[in-house]
Amino acid sequence: MFRYELLHVCKQTGARRGRLHTPHGVIETPVYMPVGTQASVKTMSPLELHETGSQIILANTYHLHLRPGEDIVKEAGGLHRFMNWDGPILTDSGGFQVFSLSELRKVTERGVEFRSHLDGSKMFMGPEESMAVQRALGSDIVMQFDECSAWPCDEKKAEDAMYRTLRWLDRCMDFGVNEDQALFPIVQGAFYERLRRECARRMAKIDAVGYGIGGLSVGEPKDIMYKLLDVVCLELPPDKPRYLMGVGSPDCLIEGAMRGVDMFDCVLATRVARNGTAFTVNGRLVVRNAKYARDFTPVEEGCDCYCCRNFTRAYVRHLIKADEIFGLRLLSVHNIRFLNRMMEEIRTAIEEDRLGDYAQAYYEKCGKDKW
Repeated sequence: MFRYELLHVCKQTGARRGRLHTPHGVIETPVYMPVGTQASVKTMSPLELHETGSQIILANTYHLHLRPGEDIVKEAGGLHRFMNWDGPILTDSGGFQVFSLSELRKVTERGVEFRSHLDGSKMFMGPEESMAVQRALGSDIVMQFDECSAWPCDEKKAEDAMYRTLRWLDRCMDFGVNEDQALFPIVQGAFYERLRRECARRMAKIDAVGYGIGGLSVGEPKDIMYKLLDVVCLELPPDKPRYLMGVGSPDCLIEGAMRGVDMFDCVLATRVARNGTAFTVNGRLVVRNAKYARDFTPVEEGCDCYCCRNFTRAYVRHLIKADEIFGLRLLSVHNIRFLNRMMEEIRTAIEEDRLGDYAQAYYEKCGKDKW
């Protein structure tokens, strides 16, 4: 049910153009994946997601386990039917969310004891529990339960977390997933090349459908992330997709693709939209600013999204200042479409062996590391 085709490698950069076949559709890669943490991409409908060109979305094991509960989702016919999304779905294991509850959790070899961020009740999740929840949710791609290290992190703690992630992967594989699901291991090792290389080499021996790269974009400088991507991608199998977890700013999409990453996700697009900010080819546009009160041009000239085809900056600003949810929806539609259109352009640039030129032109117009 799962098959990855490596269609072309860019001669300029080594970036990859691929195609991932799943039970719920084919994914053209490199791909940006909008985040629907609680079985919903904030403010957006499935129809709007399709219209923006979204191919696959994420949902989160931890949050859906807390509410409504995986038993309800399973009773509804699985996550696809529950949220009325007919395309592929990837579920995060919940490991990062538990990691983020640093003052409310205790990590042991068995798993993680933590308190719910909703009501403070005691809870536990380990590899088997995470797999059981994801099996009930029925996502296409299942992520292993892993331990993510903080930034900064000393090498001994990073090494312990990396080896625990490897042991937890064995338990995830022993527990198993549904026959129509694929389990992705997650490369950890914090910010140490030796650990990242060791983890990637061990995981590359597993005949997985694809591989996650976790524990990056957690506060470290971008040049460190890029350096580690260079290390990890050289060790992972060339005929399998690579998923950089939690990364999705425009500059990181370009830099990640140039290093051989195939899949990305991030909440940034909808998060900044809810703050009144739009992505554009010239950088961030803070629509809520007063100077746009009488600006009757689209949020971005030439954009084909529903927002830019029908409304002006002045109108969107008015909605945001008036606390009308429609304004946040319009900016979310625009930002998701912006990233999906960028990925379309990146795929074309890879096919035409000019991704390096594309990146240079983008940075000359927008600047680098503005996000």
